[in-house]
Amino acid sequence: MILTDITEFLAALPANRAICGLDLGDKTIGIAVSDLRRSVSTPIHTVRRTKFTEDAAALLKILTERNIAGIILGLPLNMDGSEGPRVQSTRAFARNLIKLTDLPITFWDERLSTVAAERALIEGDTSRKRRREVIDQVAAGYILQGALDRLSYMGRTPPAPERDED
Repeated sequence: MILTDITEFLAALPANRAICGLDLGDKTIGIAVSDLRRSVSTPIHTVRRTKFTEDAAALLKILTERNIAGIILGLPLNMDGSEGPRVQSTRAFARNLIKLTDLPITFWDERLSTVAAERALIEGDTSRKRRREVIDQVAAGYILQGALDRLSYMGRTPPAPERDED
């Protein structure tokens, strides 16, 4: 099921299972996964895109092997927040993927994730060649980490109100 509200996504997730973040590009799909407590995102792989059936098969293999509970898809909104053709492509990918899996899927604003990933790789003195190889999975890591931080914040119980003791 595709859940546009992150609260509904959180409610649909079983406990103690990892979630996956995806950065969909025209030529590649960057993949990152969380730890079982859903606090840390780790970039793991980049799938070279060919056609949807092959892309989905490669992705579903990873999701199954890692016992993933849900999928966060980076949503490439324009800088002004509007939706362009890349957003429509991402939503179409989600609609096609949901036909192949029962995992809940939601979207996360990915604006500037690739820029942040590029800066981190440059600061880490990563060669240009290596940056090209890992940029999409590192961007997926940024997307997933942003969603994990939000989910963590949402999962906290608010402190009980203080009572006046007279």
